[in-house]
Amino acid sequence: MLLQIRKPVTTFAAPCRHRRVGDHIVVTSIDGSYAILAPREFESFVEGTVARGSDLWRRLDGAHLIRETFDPSRVAERLRRRREFLAYGPNLHVLVVTLRCNTTCVYCHASRAPMDARETDMSPAVASKCIDLALASTSPGITIEFQGGEPLANFDVVKHAIEYAIAANRAAGKALGFTLVSNLSLMDDEKLAFLVDHKVQICTSIDGPAQLHDHQRKLAGGGGFASAARWIERINHAYEARGMDAMLYHVEALLTTTRETLPRWREVVDTYRSLGCRAIFLRPLDPFGFAERTSARLEYPRDEFLAFYRSAVDYMLELNGRGEQILERFAAIFLAKILDGRDPNYLDIRNPCGAGIGQIAYNYDGSIFTCDEGRMLHAMGDETFRIGHVETSRYREITGHATVRAMALASNLDAQPDCVQCAWQPYCGVCPVHSHRTQGTLFGRMRESSLCAVHKGIQDYLFEKIAANDPATMDSLRKWTTVRERPGFVHPAR
Repeated sequence: MLLQIRKPVTTFAAPCRHRRVGDHIVVTSIDGSYAILAPREFESFVEGTVARGSDLWRRLDGAHLIRETFDPSRVAERLRRRREFLAYGPNLHVLVVTLRCNTTCVYCHASRAPMDARETDMSPAVASKCIDLALASTSPGITIEFQGGEPLANFDVVKHAIEYAIAANRAAGKALGFTLVSNLSLMDDEKLAFLVDHKVQICTSIDGPAQLHDHQRKLAGGGGFASAARWIERINHAYEARGMDAMLYHVEALLTTTRETLPRWREVVDTYRSLGCRAIFLRPLDPFGFAERTSARLEYPRDEFLAFYRSAVDYMLELNGRGEQILERFAAIFLAKILDGRDPNYLDIRNPCGAGIGQIAYNYDGSIFTCDEGRMLHAMGDETFRIGHVETSRYREITGHATVRAMALASNLDAQPDCVQCAWQPYCGVCPVHSHRTQGTLFGRMRESSLCAVHKGIQDYLFEKIAANDPATMDSLRKWTTVRERPGFVHPAR
């Protein structure tokens, strides 16, 4: 239906943005409240002819969209709640303990090194200095994340860093967590016992069914999928053996979507189900590392990714309707902002982004970067996002670095030209590193950004579901926003 707005007025509507989604128009307020309107309701809203006390008036008023009843203090409080992460400081500290890896991924974002390249191993001394800087954060809680390469290839330093951090935290008093991202092929019983005993959350990558996974993530000697599947089961059992709730404590797995993945959405979901994974993160390719070299055969138009995404999430919602718990992480992040009015502080999709103010990445040699994506570009020869070194830099120098300030400005959506008028602005976020890599500027042109296309497309899909208001679907989507604390992965402040 075409809109037939006869005489728009400027005195009725409070500041807002709008976007057409299917047969509806979604209107969002500056604090992220929203109203979903039929075309004639939107015409009445724009013309200022909404009858006082009507159902439409109540819906618009509840979303802070009527100028006459607009309450600045109430809106300010909702905005404060959405941005409360800005009061913390860097909470995620990524330690790249080695670039060595025994898996050759066709899209490797980390620019892996061969297994004999021990010069790419982090030393215990460098790891200690990384921990010292991490514990200097103003955030009341921090997570140390071990990445590579394959971090289990330098497990002695992983152990040292964990033990050093726990000891040093007696003085720092942080809520302290650890995460390890691994292909699991170098796991053994001794490593597993140490990690579980020290409350380490273990994450891996699963690219779908065995044939696809092993094709894209080639493990030296073969059998990468079988190895990962075996250890996922063992790790989950280890958590359960310590009395931990299996619904909360289990291996998290990530998917990287290539062209070959797109028609196999059902197989991807079913593979995760068979492994006992209750969450899937459907991520498109990033333009970092080896992915640049192989993009000709791996890449795809983002509208094809969004079709894949819709099919996969529709299937997950169908499974939810049968009583099976499974969710998609991208959707859960956006839904927390849309339905709950809170930001779960996922650093890549927040306003401003987390680079330097929510996340810091430490390379194996002690070099410090705004974020892991910035570190990935360093491995490709681009030094733009290097902000210091653990031997010479102090915490305030790092977080106050000119590059960190520039990235905060570039990812502030209240000043991003292509985001200011976007209806999804209250829920979204941009990545200046992605913009720098793909467009040559921190201040990206979002209308030309593949990342923006994905974010918009996912939010279009979610608002279609919300507008349809199917009770079973809405029940599932609301459950996806549920956040339950996982104290079993936290060393409490003492």
